[in-house]
Amino acid sequence: MTALSALLRRDIRISLRVGGGALMGVLFFLTVVTLIPFAIGPDLALLQRIGPAILWIGALLASLLGLDRLFAADLDDGSLDLMLMGETPLELAVAAKAFAHWLTTGLPLVIASPVLGLFLNLEPGGIGAVALTLLVGTPALTFIGTIGAALAVALRRGGLLLPILVLPLAVPVLIFGVAASNAAVVGPVPFGTPFTVLCALTLMSLVLGPFAAAATFRHGLE
Repeated sequence: MTALSALLRRDIRISLRVGGGALMGVLFFLTVVTLIPFAIGPDLALLQRIGPAILWIGALLASLLGLDRLFAADLDDGSLDLMLMGETPLELAVAAKAFAHWLTTGLPLVIASPVLGLFLNLEPGGIGAVALTLLVGTPALTFIGTIGAALAVALRRGGLLLPILVLPLAVPVLIFGVAASNAAVVGPVPFGTPFTVLCALTLMSLVLGPFAAAATFRHGLE
């Protein structure tokens, strides 16, 4: 546990020191959310109807930022080899790094979403529902992204393939995240049904993501 906590603190400090985590993700999120209303026009009813989808698509694209650096720096400085040979299970080390990445990239998106929801003419109840679904769903995006990040490192120069690898796996999370948000904003489906599926997808990704990434390292970096 001491090694995992040290790894978690190290990754958080590196992300904040580099400055590419929270600030870059939130600025990208803001750019996506503000550009789409300019494209579709000043129809407030339409903005309210598609607002949850806009927020979720922006969060999905923003969560991809920095994933290519999740393990690349560890490969370059030899830290990844130490994790492979260390006594700490590799799956737990991957999970700690993914959690640190979510704290510095995904959580700021959740915090910024209520403010951006006002730009899209969402009601307070809808804003709260979207923020709740992002809070539950963005960890799934991060842990799914660890699989693509591990493949990108194992393939060497596979960073360009990372969005192609991650986006198809993230589609179910996007579908049920938007469905739960729309249920709270416009109905008529109960909010609890898609939200429960979203919670299940997140729990599955928390388990499968680190194991798949660790298996990729073991077989790809031999």
